[in-house]
Amino acid sequence: MLRSFGPDHLMGESFGSDRARVVFLHGWARTREDFAPAASLLAARGVSSVAWDLPGFGATPAPTTAGGTAMYAAVVRDALKELSSEPVVLVGHSFGGRVSVVVASEYPELVRAVVLTGVPLLRSSTPARVAPSYRVVRWLARHGLLSASRLEAARQRHGSTDYRRAQGVVRDVLVATVNEDYTTNIAKVTAPVELLWGGDDQVVPVNVATRASELFATARLDILSGVGHLLPLEAPGALVTAVERALSA
Repeated sequence: MLRSFGPDHLMGESFGSDRARVVFLHGWARTREDFAPAASLLAARGVSSVAWDLPGFGATPAPTTAGGTAMYAAVVRDALKELSSEPVVLVGHSFGGRVSVVVASEYPELVRAVVLTGVPLLRSSTPARVAPSYRVVRWLARHGLLSASRLEAARQRHGSTDYRRAQGVVRDVLVATVNEDYTTNIAKVTAPVELLWGGDDQVVPVNVATRASELFATARLDILSGVGHLLPLEAPGALVTAVERALSA
């Protein structure tokens, strides 16, 4: 059953009957439902958890103002304080993993350990190419020489799938977060970290995990052959194993 958590009214679903020891944070344009298989398996093993819909996704309303990952981390912080007096294991997929790392780095007293999968923590060593025609359109728009409707049409042609699908303040959040780099946050994380990656992840390739694993103070990296970006749905059993290791760390 869904209920509200924290002053920002994160909507979430609880699994198990005891105090939640694990919190799941989903990826961009996904929902808490991605973690239902893993959370159910954990509950069957006596570990209670909660899966939240981040602002703007699933049942949680969009934020009233746009901000980056730090803004989302503050929302999660407040909900964690209401949820439990004990630190929890944060499990983050993709965008939810970005939020998890910021929470762990800025509010370490709230986090026992972190499990990350498919998280774009580091900028690509090969920046995305922008079509010359789109660069011209953006220049014209910045100088007031192009209408908003024509700029939006160009964005729809050249923008990413996530950008084209996002609307309103959620699109502004995407713009604010897409080029963030978490190197400084990674260096500040003192909690144990489990990195669980799909070997066939085409959205956030394994080399990102490999590079990130060398920057965390304490990190274990496991790569699952034949698994893609949506690891929580493709390999929930492996995710549960990583969470159990984190709980025992």
